[in-house]
Amino acid sequence: MFATCSERELRAVSRVVTELDVSAGTVLTTEGQPGHEFVIVLDGTGAVSVNGDLVATLRAGDYFGEIALLDGGPRTATVVAETPMVLAVVVRPDFTRLLDEVPALSHSVLAKLAQRVRAVQAHAVA
Repeated sequence: MFATCSERELRAVSRVVTELDVSAGTVLTTEGQPGHEFVIVLDGTGAVSVNGDLVATLRAGDYFGEIALLDGGPRTATVVAETPMVLAVVVRPDFTRLLDEVPALSHSVLAKLAQRVRAVQAHAVA
């Protein structure tokens, strides 16, 4: 996600990230609830479910929470820590500012969002 960021952009990101350790079993987001943060997985694994069905496993380098922050709508999935996890958390105002200040992050988030839309469409057709 940050591979193409400049040093200046990486400094901007590091200023707004809060590192958080969570225990296995911690509910990180709940489908249908408001979203207030963008989360990057630094270590550990998390289970993503929609309507109670497991749809993905998150690992280091994956992220979640961007959809609710981009459109102001509710969370689209529930995420639960499967193992102890280390997370980098960015709150809404900082996330919005980073998208403006760090073009590489904006491009990465948009590309991942497009992948997720395609996966949902493929699943709906199957």
